[in-house]
Amino acid sequence: MAMTLRLSEKEQRALKKRAERDGVSMQDAARRAIREYLDNSEHTTRVIDAAKQIMKVHAEAIEQLGD
Repeated sequence: MAMTLRLSEKEQRALKKRAERDGVSMQDAARRAIREYLDNSEHTTRVIDAAKQIMKVHAEAIEQLGD
């Protein structure tokens, strides 16, 4: 799937500089950043879901600890 990514001049310069330092194309650097963003977001979602489940299962004990 094709996509156009509009960056400010400052963002484009920074991306170009970082990509050159990493020895990759700007496109590959952007793809890598998107994958990392998605992975981090998914991890955060799993942690939040797990915390909600723990709060639900152990609500009574947690409430007693607060007293």
